[in-house]
Amino acid sequence: MSKKKAAYYVVWQGKEPGIYASWDECEKRVKGAEGAKYKGFATRSEAEKAWAGSPEEYIKRKPKEEEGKQGELGLDIENVGGPVLPALAVDAACSGNPGLMEFRGVVADTGTEVFHRGPYKAGTNNIGEFLALVLGLAYLKKHRLDWVLYSDSRTALSWLKKGHAETKLECTVENQEIFMMLRKAEQWLHENRWETRVLKWDTDRWGEIPADFGRK
Repeated sequence: MSKKKAAYYVVWQGKEPGIYASWDECEKRVKGAEGAKYKGFATRSEAEKAWAGSPEEYIKRKPKEEEGKQGELGLDIENVGGPVLPALAVDAACSGNPGLMEFRGVVADTGTEVFHRGPYKAGTNNIGEFLALVLGLAYLKKHRLDWVLYSDSRTALSWLKKGHAETKLECTVENQEIFMMLRKAEQWLHENRWETRVLKWDTDRWGEIPADFGRK
């Protein structure tokens, strides 16, 4: 059964706490607000009940086994009317499998490209998505940006959670540069701590991720 679409938004903590009847109004109160706490609800009565309560009753906490780990990995977005901003969105494109592969990162709300790598020979889309995620983490850490990092690839997100790429692609003379980048990316994950929230882009509700290459 599909979840009901959010129609009302409770902002417990933000620029102007309260109940709002659209995502646009909610976003104005939470965008750029440090430690903002908010959630969407299907009906006004549900929103009013939540407003009278504590945000901790409605906002899911990470499982205990995840506490203490760096960053936050979310494979789904629940009860959010739109993407959390500011954010960096990453994506990859590959013509063939394997084939020419490239990847990039853009500012989610403006489409401004902040990095673009490739094309590289004999790569795969999953590898490009993983490399884009790691480079995105490194970019946000380097520039001390407390942004969300979005990817639309469940595979790349699962590899990131494991800390390494589980590709079946064979290393050849043609794609050895890609495998060198993979090793460096895995090494970066091993040697660095990061606090970035890494979340799954909701393509069904928000359309193609802003970093998409538009070749589908």
